[in-house]
Amino acid sequence: MSTTSPAVGYVDGFLLAVPTAKKDAYRRMAEQAAPIFFDHGALYLAENWGDDVPHGQLTDFYRAVKAEPDETVVFSWVVWPSKEARDTGMKRFMEDPRLKDMTDMPFDGKRMIFGGFAPLLHEARP
Repeated sequence: MSTTSPAVGYVDGFLLAVPTAKKDAYRRMAEQAAPIFFDHGALYLAENWGDDVPHGQLTDFYRAVKAEPDETVVFSWVVWPSKEARDTGMKRFMEDPRLKDMTDMPFDGKRMIFGGFAPLLHEARP
């Protein structure tokens, strides 16, 4: 049985390369950012450290973010109740004064890929 989850109204996806040696710094940054996302309406946040990411022949995650040999690909997403909640929440997130304390970004933001996605199909085990 396929259903669209009513809890997933909109998803922001992020793909980036993080220096492998800065994994702990990235985790700390993500832990600081999570409550800010939640305070501005996010329902769920996932940060995923690349573990089994193959190199492709034509395209792959590494090429997408121009990852260097000493970097690991990170795949993240934030779930929002709706696109409208995301638009408002992301604006407030970016304006939140707590972000000013997060000055040491452990990755090159210029190589981050991000985008908003409308749910097409979400399934859960019954």
